Order: sequence, then structure tokens, then C-alpha cells
Amino acid sequence: MQGIIDWIISLMEAIGAPGVGLGVFLENIFPPIPSEVILPLAGFTSSQGSMNVIAAFIWATVGSMVGAYVLYYLGAAIGADRLRKIADRMWLVKVSDVDGALAWFDKYGKISILLGRVIPGIRSLISIPAGIDRMNPLTFGFYTLIGSSVWNALLIYCGWVLGENWHMVEGVIDQYSKVVYALVALVLVGVLVWLVRRAQKDKASAA
Repeated sequence: MQGIIDWIISLMEAIGAPGVGLGVFLENIFPPIPSEVILPLAGFTSSQGSMNVIAAFIWATVGSMVGAYVLYYLGAAIGADRLRKIADRMWLVKVSDVDGALAWFDKYGKISILLGRVIPGIRSLISIPAGIDRMNPLTFGFYTLIGSSVWNALLIYCGWVLGENWHMVEGVIDQYSKVVYALVALVLVGVLVWLVRRAQKDKASAA
């Protein structure tokens, strides 16, 4: 982690606020690079007068948007048809599951994008199903902009207020992430149980 921090500091020192945008862009493409380090550090740096805080926010949001669209078009390249073919070869998964998931995303995709942008780990990956579902690019961009702006502003502000203790943000986000991941794990277990039971029911019906 210290290596990442040193690299981000060097980037900000070299090109200023655009370095924040580049760091956030890379965080979107490679989630292991944590925004909870980049953004509070940008806030702290701004509080020291080394960077304009508004510029840091704008560049961070630009980086978020560009990274989100890269993953969106990756999802669009995969496409629903290819995803159906993959599902057809997978154990316990049916093509109808893909259609059901896409139908769900078509109905709740907007709120999923909005909330997903403030959940670590999910905030980047949520762009892929949006691309697979071929959500309207402008609609996707609108909700991504709102969610990303809230996340970026909050973390930059925390770094500004905490000053030299900006690194405390990472610990808080880490605890927040653990709760979210636990909930996601429970949902995945529930889905797996449902798939197994459905497979057993289909097998019994065929017999």
C-alpha cells in the first residue's frame, strides 16, 4: 500500500489535479488501486495549498466517468448473446437466468448504477452489466455522474478536514466494505441455494 501512496503522491506532484483524475481512472479499471487512498490524499494535499480542491474534484470525476465508460463498452462488447452462450455451458445456470437478470437490471438498473458507485469493489464493476444490458449511454452517464460526484466529494472533503490524519478514511471505508461484502456474500449464497434446489426439482420432474 505504501508503494501505491508514494506513486500517487509523485503523480500529483508531477501533474497536479490531472494526476488525481488519472489515479481515479486507473482505480476504476484496476479496483485494487483504492480510491479511499487517492481521494482523501487529494483533499489533504489541497488543504495544504498544493492543489486546488475544485480542480481535484473535477479531475477525479472526469477520471471516474472515463473509467466507467471503458467498462461499460467492455460489457457491451461481451453482449447478452455471448453471456447466454456462457451460461448455457455452466452448471446450475440456465439461459433463462441471464434473461431474468437482464430484465431485472433493465427495471432497476438506474438505481443500481447510482448506489453501486458508492460501494467499494462494486463501484467499478457495476458498469459491466450496464453495458451488457445496453443501457442508454446518456442515462448510464447521468447516474454514474451523480454517484461518482457524491463519492469523490465526500472522500476529498474527509481528506481536507482530517488533514495529516487523512489515512483514517481508509480504515473507515475498510470497515464499511466488510459489511457490504458480507451482505453480498449472503445474497450469493441464497442464489446458489436457489439454483441447487431448482436443479433438483428439474431433475425430479424429468424422472
